[in-house]
Amino acid sequence: MTARHAGTTALPDAGTLGGHSVRQLVRLCETAGLSDADTASYAAILLEALGNVAERPLDLPPPSLSFLSDDHSPVEFSLSFVPDEAPSLRVLLEPGYGAGTLAHNGRAGLRFVREAARRWNFSTAQLDKLEDLFFPDSPEGPLALWCALELRPGGVPKVKVYLNPAASGPDRAVDTVREAFDRLGHHKAFAALPAADRPLFLALDLGDWDEPRVKVYLAHRDLSATEAGALSRMAAGPPPAQIEDFFRVAAGIAPGPGVDGDEDERLTRRPVQSCHAFTETATGLPSGFTLYVPVRDYARHDGEALTRATALLEGHGIDAAPLRQALSAVTARRLEDGVGLIAYLSVAHQAGRPPRVSVYVSSEAYRIRPPALRPPVPRPLAERVAAG
Repeated sequence: MTARHAGTTALPDAGTLGGHSVRQLVRLCETAGLSDADTASYAAILLEALGNVAERPLDLPPPSLSFLSDDHSPVEFSLSFVPDEAPSLRVLLEPGYGAGTLAHNGRAGLRFVREAARRWNFSTAQLDKLEDLFFPDSPEGPLALWCALELRPGGVPKVKVYLNPAASGPDRAVDTVREAFDRLGHHKAFAALPAADRPLFLALDLGDWDEPRVKVYLAHRDLSATEAGALSRMAAGPPPAQIEDFFRVAAGIAPGPGVDGDEDERLTRRPVQSCHAFTETATGLPSGFTLYVPVRDYARHDGEALTRATALLEGHGIDAAPLRQALSAVTARRLEDGVGLIAYLSVAHQAGRPPRVSVYVSSEAYRIRPPALRPPVPRPLAERVAAG
């Protein structure tokens, strides 16, 4: 901690989950240009969200196996970039982390969101309409509720909640998403979604948003660049070639079709995600589309992931220096000594706005994943190599 942030010195020990996470947040707030007062406010909110586990020593194992990050940390950071603006800082939290059962986790998450609604004077009416769908008595799946805070000047964040469509079982996830859209008045939205392996999350914007969104995140296994380019369902969405180029750079795939001019290489490890954001109900078409590439599974180390992130930012006319500063704020380790600090790279397209490139940064509170010994080889190239 620095003297500049004397207002945030009453923190848990740096060797605790809260101390580790909040110190990262404070340094990131400085990188994002937030004031001392805003930084102190957001640090306090993070500690409040972590609750009793904030003081849990990091030399103990994680109290629960959070799906939010590979090392089970309940905190993830991200920075979103558009040309000629300071990056936007976001923190994703699991406010029910360590609550015991998944049901208790979800209830704790709901309490946190409703307390935030009282504090910042926003409505939870949309969330309330879905409570029985996403919070059954005996929930299933890898999560109950996540909450994202977009940290703005003034100390009042924008709030998003992420819900689990598989809460009543994976076989009911599709029906749960369809029912959620209907309850929220988006009766045509489900039919607009592209084919996918499964829905991952349903997300709601709560509070002070110009155009609150209902978003659904989909998983796409064994995806190729050409298939990625065809996922958007926006009326005037990004050109497929633009999405294909992003996919290839993020995944480390050479431009154009696969080697020898045949089938595009596919990402066969962790699935690519697409997100489809709905803001109006008349047309049934999404007004936003985002593609997420899990770069940590397709790079040898974080130095390689940073090179790709830099290329994507600069290709969109964005200075990459703030990203390098942000990574230094989160960790002192060499980027080549691990993989997963940079978890995802994404590009978001929203009607009437410039494309937004985001970099998702892991807290690495419990573990640093070692670098890969060999570069990950996508299919079908791997199959051709194996065949000689």
